[in-house]
Amino acid sequence: MPYFDAASSAPLHPVARQALLAALDEGWADPARLYREGRRARLLLDAAREAAAEAVGCRPDELTFTSSGTRAVHSAISGALAGRRRVGRHLVVSAVEHSSVLHAAATHEAQGGTFAEVPVDRAGAVSAAAYGEALREDTALACLQSANHEVGTEQPVAEVAELCQASGVPLLVDAAQSLGWGPVPAAWSLLAASAHKWGGPSGVGLLAVRKGVRFAPQGPSDERESGRAAGFENLPAVVAAAASLRAVHAEAAAESVRLRALVDLIRARVPELVPDVEVVGDPVRRLPHLVTFSCLYVDGETLLHELDRAEFSVSSGSSCTSSTLTPSHVLRAMGVLSEGNVRVSLPAGTTAEDVDHFLRVLPGAVSEVRERLGAPVSVAPSPAAATSLVVDSLGKRCPIPVIELAKVIGEVPVGGTVTVLSDDEAARLDIPAWCVMREQEYVGEEPADRGSAYVVRRLS
Repeated sequence: MPYFDAASSAPLHPVARQALLAALDEGWADPARLYREGRRARLLLDAAREAAAEAVGCRPDELTFTSSGTRAVHSAISGALAGRRRVGRHLVVSAVEHSSVLHAAATHEAQGGTFAEVPVDRAGAVSAAAYGEALREDTALACLQSANHEVGTEQPVAEVAELCQASGVPLLVDAAQSLGWGPVPAAWSLLAASAHKWGGPSGVGLLAVRKGVRFAPQGPSDERESGRAAGFENLPAVVAAAASLRAVHAEAAAESVRLRALVDLIRARVPELVPDVEVVGDPVRRLPHLVTFSCLYVDGETLLHELDRAEFSVSSGSSCTSSTLTPSHVLRAMGVLSEGNVRVSLPAGTTAEDVDHFLRVLPGAVSEVRERLGAPVSVAPSPAAATSLVVDSLGKRCPIPVIELAKVIGEVPVGGTVTVLSDDEAARLDIPAWCVMREQEYVGEEPADRGSAYVVRRLS
């Protein structure tokens, strides 16, 4: 069964498995003890730290092992904000950061701090100039991911880091998605990553804090990991994480070229094979293994089930695949279509045959879901009837409001309007996106008794 969700968690690398099994036999003792078994465990821990630091591009004494990537992010943000409290309590993040960063920002705000979100363009990238303008005299910390976890777009980390240095603001880089492909440009101040994203075991995160960065760990601490991660180290997992990181870096150059070619094929062929599809994310400045596209008139959850039945494991940012019934904050910030969203992230070793098979299966799966939902095949010719129509889609979830809009747009003449009443949060994103894709005019959103009224003018 082809597994195409490496961005969520990559399969365990063979080197990680070997290192984990070996460390279970040799690294079970307390590395803080001075007897023989403890010294042996300490040697393994020190060697793992040196290997991981080399891959990250920092000194070993700047690197801390945490219990997860999320823990590393939270520790980095709270520690940096506390260490620079005298400067101010302002935090800057991009609008497409991982939820761990945004949750930490919300907690900071609830505790009396402030934060600003830097917007992104339709490809999901921040403007370095806009990011620089968000920095203030009281900015204590800036956060920017190296590459986006949902659409693969790489961020201008080097340019933003220069602006942060000029302003005296430390930059935290969430490198969870990119670290397996190589080090982040060196001007960052703090860095967080997660081992299971590159084929290491779960339950291991990396936190790097450059010397000279003011940092005050929050919460109870002990003597372990320089006081930045309390508790007994999961030494076998740490050893496996470091060994696999070194291994994937050795393979990255060749595998990046190979997987990028496969992703290029998907990006080119999906719009040819499936009508009414929007491929999102930057086509050039992106991770080599990840591609995301959204399909009009498709229920994302149902499409994922159809692909799962065909033995393909993929992910989605559609609102109908989430417990909150709201579209992905990344897709929302980009202003792109969210319904029928599919993220394909290829693990190392994915074959061309697997990708070819996926491209054969996908059109039928999308067609099946659209047919089930009664989606229109095309916009009907205008009978020049009423100049305006109102579509009541209250209580209906994605992608039904957009489907009902598409069915009736041809019933008004060119210049006429259709108003869609909807209380589904995804409509705020998907109706404007539909207008862009179908070359109709999105007039805007108006208040309604329930939900909102979305007005569309027919142009053709």
